[in-house]
Amino acid sequence: MNNRGEHTARPGRTFLFLQGLASPFFRRLGRTLVRKGYGVERINLNLGDRLFWSVPGACDYRGRYEDWRGYLSRFMDERGVTDLVLFGDGRPYHRVAIATAQLRGVAVHVFEEGYIRPDWITMEPGGVNGFSSLPRDPDSVRALAAAAPEAQVPAHIRGDMRTRTLWDVVYNSANTFFPYLYPGYRRYRPHHPYVEYAGWLGRIVRGKAEARRASATQADLTRDGAPYFVLPLQLDSDYQIRIHSPFSAMTEVVNLVARSFAAHAPAEARLVVKLHPLDNGLVNRRRVTAQTAKRTGLGDRLLFIDGGDMPKLLEGARGVVVVNSTVGTQSIDMGRPTIALGQAIYDMPGLTHQGSLESFWSAPEAPDPDFARDFRKVVIAKTQLNGGFYSRESVEIAVANVIARLQELAPLSTRRAVALQWATPLADEAAPAPAPGE
Repeated sequence: MNNRGEHTARPGRTFLFLQGLASPFFRRLGRTLVRKGYGVERINLNLGDRLFWSVPGACDYRGRYEDWRGYLSRFMDERGVTDLVLFGDGRPYHRVAIATAQLRGVAVHVFEEGYIRPDWITMEPGGVNGFSSLPRDPDSVRALAAAAPEAQVPAHIRGDMRTRTLWDVVYNSANTFFPYLYPGYRRYRPHHPYVEYAGWLGRIVRGKAEARRASATQADLTRDGAPYFVLPLQLDSDYQIRIHSPFSAMTEVVNLVARSFAAHAPAEARLVVKLHPLDNGLVNRRRVTAQTAKRTGLGDRLLFIDGGDMPKLLEGARGVVVVNSTVGTQSIDMGRPTIALGQAIYDMPGLTHQGSLESFWSAPEAPDPDFARDFRKVVIAKTQLNGGFYSRESVEIAVANVIARLQELAPLSTRRAVALQWATPLADEAAPAPAPGE
């Protein structure tokens, strides 16, 4: 039955959309699926979700998080859901949804920023990084590479930062000013969005000065010729850190790496900490890094930059230390020795340093260039699609490629669901579940 109580024919596949980005990407994908004759459902968890979705038939979930599993179970069964579509595998609502889907043999399509950037997005079954379905041993990767087609040259994707910022403000403002419309909703980010915006304003004010300092630091590194290692920071709010790594914040990463560097790196070597371009500025990373330099005795051997030219910085580096950042794929492609401290799809023999962090400073293992090409070929063939989320042109490219990929994939209804680690109780199933559409 549809939302008006009318009986409708059930299509061959029904896609259930949950939360996406503050972007029209999911809306346009849903509309295209409807035009092609597929069933499309949507559950909005907050007003921002609703504003970025205009396909008819969406439902609003206003209940408690503790009741989410029961509600979703009934929804999937009643609507005949065959495919689940969402952005990110770490949000609490999405973790429950993935478990619920996989127990029913529902195909799960997880979207994320591209493993390879800037011209790609990730669409992967079940999850990403620690939950990725990509093989983790070189022999399997090489076998897949031999059978995989050569990647087409992608259309160049340009992001529109002003449009992206506007969309983000609209999404978060709707949730901030009208929380009573969805009283049970739990935010998944650690900070209130307006607190993050305040931090961003500070970064904007300091932007030009920081860019000049970064350029000067890179010039000094090139002129001195001393060996240096790069530690690119990720975001504390990123679920790649919160779920797919042993760390709870990037301060822990800097402290660990700096202590190891102070004790085991060559005396003439330097360690460069590079701020993530989307860091919200709530933690003064420059000051924290200076404190770490003093505490570890590294002094001016521990450098900090906010900005700069990442490819040039990697090109001259003796090694790169990441948790599971996509910078790791970039540094491997450039032939730079790389070590991953968290769960990363590229952390395997032939790509990353397999020894200890202590041994990395003196004898870093460089990637095998042939294997690196095979790995890139497999990642693109299995998980990457040309397109983007943050401009109208890039969204159109992404939607066209996603539709083609979805039509290639059979639903999971006749196969056993993957990633059984999701199939653990994450919410109270005994709680009463509201009927879909309430």
